[in-house]
Amino acid sequence: MCTLILAWQVFEDAPVVVAANRDELLDRPAEPPQRWDDGDGPAIVAPRDAEAGGTWVGHNDAGVFVGITNRWVEVDGGGERSRGHLVRDALRHETAEDAARFVEHSVDEHTYDGFNLVVADENAALYFEWDGSLSVRSFDPGVHVVVNVGTPDSWFVPARHPERGEMQADNARRLWEALQPEPSESMGAWRDRAADALGDHEFGVCVHDPEGRFGTRSSSLITLGNEGQSYEFADGPPCQNAFEPVERQH
Repeated sequence: MCTLILAWQVFEDAPVVVAANRDELLDRPAEPPQRWDDGDGPAIVAPRDAEAGGTWVGHNDAGVFVGITNRWVEVDGGGERSRGHLVRDALRHETAEDAARFVEHSVDEHTYDGFNLVVADENAALYFEWDGSLSVRSFDPGVHVVVNVGTPDSWFVPARHPERGEMQADNARRLWEALQPEPSESMGAWRDRAADALGDHEFGVCVHDPEGRFGTRSSSLITLGNEGQSYEFADGPPCQNAFEPVERQH
């Protein structure tokens, strides 16, 4: 996934609202969101990477969200363990703080490719950057945007494609500006605007490769609120595919 938008503690009825695009090789197999309940921690609702067996975004029954993006850096020994397994296992924790401690321990034990990762629940939202060393900061209440080069207020120029990095940072800044909540805006209205932005090519986050090898594979809307949890999923680029509710099977 290459674009993650989080509204944290912005809306009283839903402390965690997420809109996210996944950009990936078009021929990499994946399964739509499903309920994973293996008895090891709270049940998870997340899509599945059919190649490596992990996931890139999801939530659990305890109200914890975890999402990851690639980070455009080279990590010595990276890829020893799939980043999707990190997300899956972090989602097995009851709180965002517990999930965060797990992430910190996991990078001591395994060497992952570069990533940006967000964990959030109603009480905490934490943002991790891994480039061979781990940094973490807590998000303040508000809207946050994460892309491959970081966030609008803290991003880097990747050595291998500096122009693309600067373009991504500009996309993130414009998304952040456009998605500031309007006075008295409801959560539902904001979420609709965020969904539209994910498929709006003016923001550059709905990706279409002219060679047909890579692009936006799917899009997710996740809401964790006082009246329950919801997940809507577009199975393909959101400019062409509608968001559909994910059925929660118990």
